[in-house]
Amino acid sequence: MESKFSNPAPLGLAGFAFTTWMLSMVNAGWYSVDALRLVLAVAFAFGGTAQMIAGVLEYPRGNTLGTVAFLGYGSFWWSFALFAAFLGANVPQSFVGWYLLVWGVFTFYLWFASMHTSTSVQLVFLVLWITYLLLAIGAWTGSVIATQIGGYTGLITAVLAFYASAAMIINECLGHTVLPTHDWAQHHPRAA
Repeated sequence: MESKFSNPAPLGLAGFAFTTWMLSMVNAGWYSVDALRLVLAVAFAFGGTAQMIAGVLEYPRGNTLGTVAFLGYGSFWWSFALFAAFLGANVPQSFVGWYLLVWGVFTFYLWFASMHTSTSVQLVFLVLWITYLLLAIGAWTGSVIATQIGGYTGLITAVLAFYASAAMIINECLGHTVLPTHDWAQHHPRAA
């Protein structure tokens, strides 16, 4: 009997979405930086650890994009939480801007790599790299508006990631498409 691995992507996407939503509410100006304590707890537990577990589980499935993305963004949340909780004192904002930009570069090439997946996953990467760019501009210039716009694009990113996660779980559990994702592998098979 052939064993089937469960799909860890919905877990990784949910961990990413939840933590991104919480931080983006702060970046958008809905809550003060005092709310970061709860964001950090979620970043360590769900955004960081659960995403890394999802990344490790993608490896035996042969999903390079899933492995790299979930381990990468799990590491982002761990690094962000460690920085914000313990290591952020006296670090210039311009340097934080570079940190955000480099994550944006990482996200940009993952967006290109995601072109074979589904529209729902592609949109997560697309809006995320724009979010990183806006947050980097905010850190470099001290622009509250750039940071707030980055917060709102982060909220959109979180909604898109929650949608992709929900679609994967609901569609698989019910055995038919309830939430469409437009799977490119089904609609545009690669030439043999």
